[in-house]
Amino acid sequence: MRVMVVVAGALALAACSKPKEPDAQEQAALANFVPPFEMSRLDFGGVVERRFRRLDVNNDDKLTRNEVSQRLQPRFDEIDRNKDGAISNEEWSAWMMARFDAQDINHDATVTSDERERAHEQQQLDLPTPAEEPANTVAPRN
Repeated sequence: MRVMVVVAGALALAACSKPKEPDAQEQAALANFVPPFEMSRLDFGGVVERRFRRLDVNNDDKLTRNEVSQRLQPRFDEIDRNKDGAISNEEWSAWMMARFDAQDINHDATVTSDERERAHEQQQLDLPTPAEEPANTVAPRN
């Protein structure tokens, strides 16, 4: 009986105790935590397609200068390989996948946080993640 009383008391005491609050250093580490990044070439292909469709606000299967982001404006002529003044889905995909392949240092069809960081240090254009995709401003295509 005494053992049961002691166990019950210990359980009650444990239930009432507060968890340890993280100290300032632990809180700073938690606040600055960046989850590891890993994206396969196949997954990135889906991101590329969705991004093209979202940027193509008038649904004409090409991107004009006013449809690309300010960040991509300086690269418009580079992406528009046939120099027709518009970026086709094929041109967009080829350019984006070339960016992926340039960052895939070990050629395993996956870009990791370390590979992204190395590319960023070399001042290459960083790959967009699904979270960075533009908001869908038009109704989806059928």
